[in-house]
Amino acid sequence: MRREVVGFAVGSLFFFLGPWPWYADAVGVVAANATFFVGSLFFTTAATLQLLLDGRRPPRHAASRGDVLDWWSAAVQLGGTLLFNVSTAVALVAAMRDPAEVGAGWTSDAWGSLAFLVSSGLALGALRRRHELWDVFARTPGAVWLNVAGSVAFAGSAVGAFVVPSTDELLSLWWVNAGTIVGAACFFVAAVVSRPAMTLEGARSGS
Repeated sequence: MRREVVGFAVGSLFFFLGPWPWYADAVGVVAANATFFVGSLFFTTAATLQLLLDGRRPPRHAASRGDVLDWWSAAVQLGGTLLFNVSTAVALVAAMRDPAEVGAGWTSDAWGSLAFLVSSGLALGALRRRHELWDVFARTPGAVWLNVAGSVAFAGSAVGAFVVPSTDELLSLWWVNAGTIVGAACFFVAAVVSRPAMTLEGARSGS
């Protein structure tokens, strides 16, 4: 199992757990925010490993269009995880200073979610040129489309986190939590189906 797959899977589990109201009630707002922060660290570690995989090279003159899209997808994804590092760290520090003022705690970062959407779009482009990739299993249909679904769900969570000026309240706390939970679930399944054993099995079965 590739190490980046483990990182994405574990990070997804943290983001899946963090938004549930019963979890925050049970562990407290500080621990809930720490859950998101730790999950973001797993995401960033995994995204870094993915970008630096042997065979994935920065764009160069001889690179195919598929390889260029693949590299940029991984690079933009890493940028998105770094933005989540910042937003989860800020929420955690705020929770530690004054838990009563945090309210709902961490909410999906708009810029990080946008980066995930862009990365998913680039991955779809790479998938269309899968025959050109440095590794035909670098972008598999199941994992790519699951990551697209997860990115859309995270974007929905970010929209729900918009603070309405007239009320100073979130547009939809339900969407904030549901989008993060659904997105994390999609990312987890995408990581699982990206395992080398799974992709090899799919190739042998002709899927």
